[in-house]
Amino acid sequence: MHRVRVRVVEDALDANNTIARANRDDFDRAAVTVVNLMSAPGAGKTSLLERVLPDLGDVRAGVLEGDVQGSLDADRLASLHVPVTQLNTGAGFGGECHLDANMVRSALPSLPLDELDLLIIENVGNLVCPAEFRVGEDVRMMVSSVAEGQDKPLKYPLMFRACELVVINKADLLPYVDFDLDRFMANLDVVHPGVERIVTSARTGAGVDELRDRLLRWVRPSVPA
Repeated sequence: MHRVRVRVVEDALDANNTIARANRDDFDRAAVTVVNLMSAPGAGKTSLLERVLPDLGDVRAGVLEGDVQGSLDADRLASLHVPVTQLNTGAGFGGECHLDANMVRSALPSLPLDELDLLIIENVGNLVCPAEFRVGEDVRMMVSSVAEGQDKPLKYPLMFRACELVVINKADLLPYVDFDLDRFMANLDVVHPGVERIVTSARTGAGVDELRDRLLRWVRPSVPA
């Protein structure tokens, strides 16, 4: 019997990586640092950006906002007077659950890259697909809220393994939810030993200064820790 091996997934990822390299070349030419910001829906990505973006000093920041539908988050961030470009994935049944390199490339003409030092790509809320698709970013940061449970690194290991920074958000809820922070950290070390982590609360501002400093060091590595 003649057998044919189907490589649909591998071919799709290879094509994505080719476009991601083209994106990265454009980002490098513009000397802009690109952060791929990922999380489950409702973890607080936008709320953290609302806290951090106004406090970056002379760093010129912009946002590429990914959502299945609508512009609610983009509208919130635009009120901070930073360049925001909306990228919706909702065409077709249900909409894509992630941004891929080609989607990001389609948005590049709308981004003032030469006027930016830092571009935050706020990915679609999902704990699986965004981790599989590089978009040309320099670094990846993910947000996990305490309301999601301490087992998430074990249940979604690729997402936690694919990032350079894990932000544990909504720490103000710790007295009210069944969440063991020490257990979460241990589970995180199982899948990504030693990965940098910051505990924050977008509501109270706890940990936000540390997050801001981390972003500044990505943009300008000489900034003191």
